[in-house]
Amino acid sequence: MNWFARSNAASPLIAGAARHAKPSRRRRQSPRHMGRMRYAAIGACAFVAIGCVWWVISGAGLVKPLFLPSPDRVVQRLVQLAADGDLMQDLSISALRIFVAFAMSCVLAIPLGILMGTSRFAEAVIEPVTNFIRYMPVVAFIPLTILWTGTGEFQKYLIIWIGTFFQQILMVQDSVKRVPGDLIDVGRTLEMPGRDIMLRIVLPCAAPGIWDSMRISIGWAWSWLVLAELVAATSGLGYRITVAQRYFQTDTIIAYVLLLGLLGLVTDQIMKILSLRMFGYAQGGRR
Repeated sequence: MNWFARSNAASPLIAGAARHAKPSRRRRQSPRHMGRMRYAAIGACAFVAIGCVWWVISGAGLVKPLFLPSPDRVVQRLVQLAADGDLMQDLSISALRIFVAFAMSCVLAIPLGILMGTSRFAEAVIEPVTNFIRYMPVVAFIPLTILWTGTGEFQKYLIIWIGTFFQQILMVQDSVKRVPGDLIDVGRTLEMPGRDIMLRIVLPCAAPGIWDSMRISIGWAWSWLVLAELVAATSGLGYRITVAQRYFQTDTIIAYVLLLGLLGLVTDQIMKILSLRMFGYAQGGRR
């Protein structure tokens, strides 16, 4: 910046613009930063408000503790489970199931979705079958997967995979098909090979949308995790909820439900932050 100012010393207008460039950039960044801070503060206030309403309802005795225990009782139960080691054991097992099943879904859905988005023949072959299966309720596959694979870990992976794959592949396809045709035409005009068009035009343009599809899919994976662990499981967060239901341990049920919500929120925010880091070129002016 100093070199720029010195090299244009004969032009006061240019030198003045150079001196004021940095403060101007700060003014453009500050509102965005303040907008994010305000967004986080409003979100935190919403959670606090819900907690206060819960506290008032349970403290006033409007609902019996069997149906709605107080927040402090739920927190105490969660601390007790953590001290006993049950919480970390359930959390580690469920997190591993999520990671494996979600990785299985991404490994298949992303390349097949890209293929469907770039090939009319592949789209005609895969899309009707995918649409047909994705409307089938995942719950109906539980007895079938038990018959096919037993009650081991692979059955849990399969349920989560069924619940995420057939939705994710269509979102990846849609992201690829939304790549502007004008950009592809420019590549063809420059006589770029098809491989270069795919790697240098299609994938960079579609990558933010593909990442968003992964972000949405991992949220579904957390939901299907509970379903996978509610039946024929001996460990995990969903299994612990089932056991607590049998003994009317409402505080344990609510504690684990809130924990699942927190884990899903943290995962979503991590994916969102990574998206801003990796695909800043596609964010534009969005805040």
